[in-house]
Amino acid sequence: MDTDKIKIYGARVRVDSMAKVAEIETAEKDKMRKKVQKIIAHGINCFVNRQLIYNFPEELFADSGILAIEHADFDGIERLALVTGGEIASTFDNPESVKLGHCKLIEEIMIGEDKLIHFSGVEMGEACTIVLRGASFHVLDEAERSLHDALCVLSQTVQDSRVILGGGWPEMLMAKQVDELARRTPGKKSLAIDAFAHALRAIPTIIADNAGLDSADLVAQLRADHEEEDTKTGVDVITGAVGNMEKLGIFESFKVKQAVLLSATEAAEMILRVDEIISCAPRKREDRM
Repeated sequence: MDTDKIKIYGARVRVDSMAKVAEIETAEKDKMRKKVQKIIAHGINCFVNRQLIYNFPEELFADSGILAIEHADFDGIERLALVTGGEIASTFDNPESVKLGHCKLIEEIMIGEDKLIHFSGVEMGEACTIVLRGASFHVLDEAERSLHDALCVLSQTVQDSRVILGGGWPEMLMAKQVDELARRTPGKKSLAIDAFAHALRAIPTIIADNAGLDSADLVAQLRADHEEEDTKTGVDVITGAVGNMEKLGIFESFKVKQAVLLSATEAAEMILRVDEIISCAPRKREDRM
């Protein structure tokens, strides 16, 4: 709404009377009124603008029963257009070509000390807003990363719906098979295979450590349980013991687990292929007096 303002820095307008100033203001209001009338002609009851809305057009919107929202976030307004089923309009000359968005309720809410405008009942019905609050930026960054990882796993699971049991169950099952292969393999190759099995068992160990549990005791108990056929035991961080992952409903995305395993294996192979590291000596500082 501020495109009608002349923004030429260093320019001056000289008039010889206050009447000329009044004429300039009147011409500016007439131009602004015409633009507002074009917007009203779209048949809307809420107008969201990325930039500033001046007092005069805001009064015109209020007289017409239209809610005017200014200084909308650039990224947020694109998501808003997506979920409401509307389009972002840059010109208002052709109302029939503009697709309007719809929602059931627009309200101002308070979260902590901040005021937010909440759109609910959007037309697409696929929108969800997650508000993160923390004592410091470090806490917020960690929460955002964790949430991003969870959403990425969810999106991958939607594409590939295959799931496996969680809680360290697949790693213990793979470690058991790798241990058996190491015992059947002669020579030094068995040492590498045995190290791979040990790396797999590090996952349930880390799960237990992150939960503040005794990882040594739990992993030893898991190894004993996995000696039985068709076992489904894993680390239950809620009770601090091992439990049946299927009964507890603890599952993981198969695609994510496969990607993690392959990426870790490829990284280990690349490190083992490095036969020599050449490093330059640090440059000596010159004493400048």
